Amino acid sequence: MANAQPPQIDTSKPSIARVYDAFVGGKDNFEVDREVLRTIQQMVPEAITVGKQCRAWLIRVVRFMAGNAGIDQFLDLGSGLPTAENTHQAAQRIIPSANVVYVDNDPSVAAHGRALLEENDHTHFAVADLRDPDAVIAEARRHLDLDRPIGLIHSNTLHHVTGEEKPQAIVHAYLDAVAPGSYLALSHLFNPADGSESAQLAEESEQKFNSMMGSCYYRTREDIAAMFDGLEMIEPGLVHLFEWWPDGPRLTTPSNGEYTLLGGVGRKN
Repeated sequence: MANAQPPQIDTSKPSIARVYDAFVGGKDNFEVDREVLRTIQQMVPEAITVGKQCRAWLIRVVRFMAGNAGIDQFLDLGSGLPTAENTHQAAQRIIPSANVVYVDNDPSVAAHGRALLEENDHTHFAVADLRDPDAVIAEARRHLDLDRPIGLIHSNTLHHVTGEEKPQAIVHAYLDAVAPGSYLALSHLFNPADGSESAQLAEESEQKFNSMMGSCYYRTREDIAAMFDGLEMIEPGLVHLFEWWPDGPRLTTPSNGEYTLLGGVGRKN
């Protein structure tokens, strides 16, 4: 699977990976992707700040897993395009021999990401679809020992999976395949569904995202929490990303956009 010929890059349509790249200030995107960002910024002026906050959360959870939890192998699903700081860099800064497997089915990631991600013998990239856990797990076994604990990462991926595709079942298929002591780090777009400004923003953003990219679903706290069923949640639990072990005290008031994401880390016992 890792050696499969990736499809051609279509620059006439926005790509989820390239749009995220634009959100975090990256350079591997096209005008069609930047147009999505500009449209979202009309509703969420702080969209770039929120995008960078998502990446900062990812780095914090990787540091926790590699440092506090001693995890030395990671499966990063729907990893997206490489940016200034990536999972393997954060993990290998703490454990130089940590093995990291990135998985993505976006041709832009395959084209632009492979050379950067395969920068050492402990970093690997596979072209695969996270919605097919059996195939992904088979590929991951080439580089990871799934009889030992791993760090399983779903960072901003599952809100692009439809309800009919059963995102909770997808998560639990991966959890069933990994050893006790493994950790799941997961972030997801959130609709509080309480009539608040944040709920209205979630509804409007979902509609706009879907009109431009075709798949983006804000889910309730209950739906997101169900993805962690059976796991021991690490404090502070399922919270807004800026609340999950921030690097320092908050000096500004969170914007409405920052309230439309939840994330957490759970341990399989």
